[in-house]
Amino acid sequence: MAARKLFSGPDDRRIKRALCIVAHPDDIEFYCGGTVLKMTARGVIVDFVLATSGDKGARDVSKSRAKVARLREREQEAAAYVMGVKRVAFLRHPDAELVEDLELREELVREIRATKPDVLLTFDPNVGYRYHPDHRIVGRVALDAAWPCARDPLTYPKAGEPHETKEAWCFAGQQPTLEVDVGDVLEDKIEARLAHASQTPSPAGLRRRWRYSARAERFHQVDLR
Repeated sequence: MAARKLFSGPDDRRIKRALCIVAHPDDIEFYCGGTVLKMTARGVIVDFVLATSGDKGARDVSKSRAKVARLREREQEAAAYVMGVKRVAFLRHPDAELVEDLELREELVREIRATKPDVLLTFDPNVGYRYHPDHRIVGRVALDAAWPCARDPLTYPKAGEPHETKEAWCFAGQQPTLEVDVGDVLEDKIEARLAHASQTPSPAGLRRRWRYSARAERFHQVDLR
């Protein structure tokens, strides 16, 4: 049997649904926001799942973690609107405290089965030490959830109907195999990132940097079938 041809990128017409699983608000905009924009522009349904609400992402110690989480969730929803995404799910685990366990895996299986994506976008877990621990854990658990767990009907049978995701696109890794030119949607990508105002001390500086450095997004493609 001939090997399945991998997706050529976000413009591949075989992609009808996609799911982004990340750790924190603004991860998507940073790593794959342009790719999401290119997919939604042609009618692909894209869902977002965030393992945490970024409740420790503030330097102002007078703010409670609950207040920070509420603010960052609103910012993520605003960014999703810019990118044409309607469904954003927050699992609300504590920021910087994710644990690679079966409970988190079951949650992600449930989200994969709910979305039924053709392609999963998440972190590449095969990275060096200087990498946020939540990113490593989300990448590992998301890939384990997609294959084989979400596929197999006897695994987490109460988590929805089984689904076989065709591919995973892993970002922030060291050996990308797919490069996506997002220059044509760069301004919208920047606007989505700027929706995270609490994380943006200098909007003008971010615009300047990203217009120079954020014109391509890179992924390692993993065939899951």
